[in-house]
Amino acid sequence: MKKTFHLEILASKRPFFKGECEELIFPAIDGECGILADHEPMVSAIQSGELRFCSDGKWTYAAVSEGLIEITSQYVIILADTVEYPEEIDKNRAEEAKLRAEEQLRQKQSIREYYRTQAALNRAINRLKISQRHINKH
Repeated sequence: MKKTFHLEILASKRPFFKGECEELIFPAIDGECGILADHEPMVSAIQSGELRFCSDGKWTYAAVSEGLIEITSQYVIILADTVEYPEEIDKNRAEEAKLRAEEQLRQKQSIREYYRTQAALNRAINRLKISQRHINKH
């Protein structure tokens, strides 16, 4: 039996997951990061991307937006703006958000607006990629 740790994933609008976990892979700023039980304590930023975790031998996939992760040897807590299962993603809405962001990037913007628009584009692309990758498997 694999060693486990307690995982809690909280999105701004709802608790997403709470339970025992065998392995977690999350998108960190410098690439994907994997977590197993007894990991060294750390705090890190999460980047928009694909979140994967294995619980009871079953892998779960989700689109995650920017957030924070706290890791100890016995538990992990993720706080993110949004976390969605692939089947929850509205592909039409994500495509519209992508097109809107691409159009806004073509406009003259302040640096702050540019970074906000770039983040919106990254979220939309991430949501589309994850929904297409995992919905098509079922």
